[in-house]
Amino acid sequence: MEDNILMEFTIRAYQSSDLAAVSRVCLGTGDNGRDATSLYKDPDLLGSYFTSPYVVFEPDLGFVLVHDAVPCGYVLGTRDTVTFCERCEREWFPALRAHYPLPDVSDMSPDAAMIRMIHAGREKSEVATRYPAHLHLDLLPIAQGQGWGPKMMRVFIDRLQSLQIPGVHLSVGKANHRAIGFYQKMGFQRIDEEHQSLIMGRLL
Repeated sequence: MEDNILMEFTIRAYQSSDLAAVSRVCLGTGDNGRDATSLYKDPDLLGSYFTSPYVVFEPDLGFVLVHDAVPCGYVLGTRDTVTFCERCEREWFPALRAHYPLPDVSDMSPDAAMIRMIHAGREKSEVATRYPAHLHLDLLPIAQGQGWGPKMMRVFIDRLQSLQIPGVHLSVGKANHRAIGFYQKMGFQRIDEEHQSLIMGRLL
């Protein structure tokens, strides 16, 4: 693991007590890398889809960047996207769907959009055949521009390679040009696209 004593940053393994903090980081970066707190009435919505199921089901693939012992970034994911999607459908989404009923069709709020994603479930992409793992990496502004993103990515990639995973992919918003450039520098290439996102992959 990497650490920087001067700035008091440390990368460490995810701990179960990090669950809420990781969700807050997700919200704090949820608008194409910018703070999405003002966009959502329910602050738990983004984390319930993008972070919590990963660290609950595969905590050994979660790594947290902490500053003064407070989480300010994470990298997390799954080693097998197909199996993860199936498990979410069985064990994760039913309770969420009961908690978040489908909104009225006229509701176009960010909250409603996320709830519709929860009810739609996760699509099984063909890219998962060649790139079975996928990941999410986010850093709050306090940790950006200091080299922690590449360090966290290397920790995650090293973990996947130790598990002999052949490839990993991710989804990034088309408007998030900074993140796209970062992933390209980390060896990811564009392999597909969705409505507002690019799918990028890297063979390991």
